[in-house]
Amino acid sequence: MTDPTTGEHPADRHDLIRVQGSRVNNLQDVSVEIPKRRLSVFTGVSGSGKSSLVFGTIAAESQRMINETYSTFVQGFMPSLARPDVDHIEGITTAILVDQERMGANARSTVGTATDANAMLRVLFSRIGDPFIGPPTAFAFNVPTRRASGVMTSATGEKQVVRDAVYLGGMCAGCEGRGTVSDLDLTAIIDESRSLVDGAILVPGYTADGWMVAPYKEVVPPDVPIRDLTAEQRETLLHSEPQKVKVDKINITFEGLIPKIRKSMFSKDVDSLQPHVRAFVERAAVFAACSACDGTRLNEAARSSRVAGRGIAEVCAMQITDAAAWARGVTDASVAPLVRNLLHLFDSFVEIGLGYLSLDRPAGTLSGGEAQRTKMIRHLGSALTDVTYVFDEPTIGLHPHDIERMNNLLLELRDKGNTVLVVEHKPETIRIADHVVDLGPGAGTGGGTICFEGDVEALRGSDTLTGRHLSYHAALRSEVRARTGVLEIRGASTHNLRDVDVDVPLGVLCVVTGVAGSGKSSLIHGSVAGRDGVVVIDQSGIKGSRRSNPATYTGLLEPIRKSFAKANGVKPALFSANSEGACESCKGNGMIYTELGFMETVATLCDECGGKRFQASVLELRLGGLNIADVLDLPVAEAYAFFASGEAKTPAAASILQRMDDVGLGYLRLGQPLNTLSGGERQRLKLAMRMGEKGGVYVLDEPTTGLHLADVDNLLRLLDRLVESGKSVIVIEHHQAVMAHADWIIDIGPGAGHDGGTVVFEGSPADLVADGSTLTGQHLAAYVGEG
Repeated sequence: MTDPTTGEHPADRHDLIRVQGSRVNNLQDVSVEIPKRRLSVFTGVSGSGKSSLVFGTIAAESQRMINETYSTFVQGFMPSLARPDVDHIEGITTAILVDQERMGANARSTVGTATDANAMLRVLFSRIGDPFIGPPTAFAFNVPTRRASGVMTSATGEKQVVRDAVYLGGMCAGCEGRGTVSDLDLTAIIDESRSLVDGAILVPGYTADGWMVAPYKEVVPPDVPIRDLTAEQRETLLHSEPQKVKVDKINITFEGLIPKIRKSMFSKDVDSLQPHVRAFVERAAVFAACSACDGTRLNEAARSSRVAGRGIAEVCAMQITDAAAWARGVTDASVAPLVRNLLHLFDSFVEIGLGYLSLDRPAGTLSGGEAQRTKMIRHLGSALTDVTYVFDEPTIGLHPHDIERMNNLLLELRDKGNTVLVVEHKPETIRIADHVVDLGPGAGTGGGTICFEGDVEALRGSDTLTGRHLSYHAALRSEVRARTGVLEIRGASTHNLRDVDVDVPLGVLCVVTGVAGSGKSSLIHGSVAGRDGVVVIDQSGIKGSRRSNPATYTGLLEPIRKSFAKANGVKPALFSANSEGACESCKGNGMIYTELGFMETVATLCDECGGKRFQASVLELRLGGLNIADVLDLPVAEAYAFFASGEAKTPAAASILQRMDDVGLGYLRLGQPLNTLSGGERQRLKLAMRMGEKGGVYVLDEPTTGLHLADVDNLLRLLDRLVESGKSVIVIEHHQAVMAHADWIIDIGPGAGHDGGTVVFEGSPADLVADGSTLTGQHLAAYVGEG
């Protein structure tokens, strides 16, 4: 019913998302109003509370309320979501999260299966493939061909006798649709020149005089070199079935070495193994392309069918830009709607800057930024409107040239009538916002408040940290440092690299840049990582549980425990919440987690320890006036002052804390659960840990990820300190401030995929700007020109 005075319908008045009194993580009773059907960008330093407000409050409550609409039975199969700590939220719509979580590293998941491209191709080949093979499942590498005989009963109870019925699938029998087969490198397991008593078995724990090797000495001659054993003795040693043997009059089960270590080591999660065992497993496991299918995952029948001169395996192996060109050549009218949808999908890949990928690329190998953009493709053609899209730094991993296209896609989603919420640091994306919410002023307990709300122009005029840095541009380095040597790369051909020869300068800050997919990571990780003295800090995630924290992850807790033990004359194990000192009620968690079956898990503060995680007797033991719980509650900066001098002086702890403070984590509490840290905090925590390693060359992969504009300055100062201390620093980066600050730039391109893979420029930033022939040079020239 329309209001007669204003002519407005009551339903049109709900144009705001209102949050009142949010206290999620470090938010301090935050209240905010966000316009619907607009693009809102949330800014602030890392740890200021952006993700807590957008993901932890708005998106979490939206998902929780949607889940509650399902039946209790269905909810029992869904993840349980706790209600955010907020007084009131109104006006929220269905939230679709497009985050940086990497896609599941399931060996069977590829870019094609994750985006339905494979599903469409299977239908296409089953319809017009020549020769005709069978239904779509005949082209599916996850479906085996099966044969069945017996009585088949229909849904109506009708019975039918079938003899040798065949259900077609496309799975290669040799590798079971994985494309690779695993084997063990025998040279890493057995030293053929030695006998058992001389230590022929190289497996960790299998010492020559130990109990693990004793059974083998009973079944084969222990003093004969392995290469001199008979074929039968060798088979027994390596592959024998379980059997009983006597060792020192004790009956024990003997089993061949290979099946035994497969069960005890190679069948377990690699990350769960002890470091020395993990190193052995990685050394001994060999993965090679399946010879039966040449790594395509498909059986011979599926590979034989052709459409427009190509098999489905060939299309999946193509770069997506080439696959789109192939699809345009499919002119059969009977599949025209299918081809049209397939082309729309391929064009979306190209539009979003992922045209260099191939459909057979394993989903687990995509970077966080690539995974986020792949997920985004699902939503570009969606008919849904009036929903809330939530993005977590969508520009991560993007060259300035690609950011323009990403911005257009965000605006396209908004213009379809959706609310778009973006957590972002890049000024290029902040500038296109309709509304900006700036959180801060600091991080951790120093943040969690709203510093600014309004449009971009008002933000420029504000005195907030973001407002002051929005127009800031780093100047080109006036004087570049001289190299002390070079690291030669010759004939690099990993992935799309085209036999690249390049000299990476040492003793300076060298930035490797280029559009996404041009070959930067392939060049550095393929030709530099692994060399002696090279320390690589990449984008791989940190595994964090509610039990792990910065103190445990960095190794900081070890010297702290020893200091407490020495000061109090007790065992160090008492000062670990995961060992003897843990509160018995909550087992060192600090919280009691109650599983309620079909309802959500409830977490309550432990009554016995009050959330401190330790037994009362342990909390009475002190060092420098503080107990272990007090120390774990200290921010890094205060903990450094505590352990650097005085009664609690612990040099080993102080050096780790100094490095954490150097990378901008001075506000982080030592005992904060690792799974509550933001992406930027985790990246810098890893950098702080690796900085202590001895090595002359540091390789950093996009260290500005998750960093606020003001923090980039601190990062540049840290990189300068590393170089001035005698290190060589190689940075893979897109941020123009880092490029401008470099001593030397290597630009890879000119495009992505097979359009890249060559060095298009080598020289100083000033020379790159003067040259102006590459995309990077043009964007850097515009950047420093605005400064």
